[in-house]
Amino acid sequence: MYDLAYHKESNEKVVRNFIDQHPFALLTGCNADGQPVATQLPVFLDERNGRTFFSGHLMKQTDHHLAFQENDQVLVVFTGNHSYVSGTWYSDPHTPSTWNYMSVHVRGTIRLLDGGAIEDVLHKTSLHFEHGKRDSPTVFDNLPDQWKRMAHKALAAFEIDIEDIDTVFKLSQDKDAESYRRIIQELRSQGENGRAIAIEMEKRFTDVFPQE
Repeated sequence: MYDLAYHKESNEKVVRNFIDQHPFALLTGCNADGQPVATQLPVFLDERNGRTFFSGHLMKQTDHHLAFQENDQVLVVFTGNHSYVSGTWYSDPHTPSTWNYMSVHVRGTIRLLDGGAIEDVLHKTSLHFEHGKRDSPTVFDNLPDQWKRMAHKALAAFEIDIEDIDTVFKLSQDKDAESYRRIIQELRSQGENGRAIAIEMEKRFTDVFPQE
């Protein structure tokens, strides 16, 4: 992972909020032969008995399901908004262009769950993303019994024990204040991604330039 101290996010609350806001993660690993596998799926932070972990579910008998049965080491990647940053926006325009982005990488151990665990995970997942609305018809408890029986056959629940969290919040922290302001100004006109990055940079201005 891109590893420069000034592009790291050390605030645990900020990191957790980022994960909550970008739950559709890339889950990657390798099978017993070292061949890489990956899938994109929603996960959420769960807590039980004083420990924090990720919960989710995946389709059975897929390449990643079979691989995780053989090798339980996984990497979960959360990505947010990102935007091109032109070198022409810097105080010295004879500078290579770059890309600003935010990403969180979580290494951990995946545990595939058996039996009735799929009902519990699907209940929590649907309730979580329906913002706690228990009367929503799409919450697992309110789905037809036929669908619930299908879920038992087709889906596997999992938990991921978190072993390490790394971050890159690359937001031009290594530039001078003049360039930083220009980048914010330019990004405001670059569409949704650019505006989102500009907002994140604005939040950090006084931390990056405490003397300004």
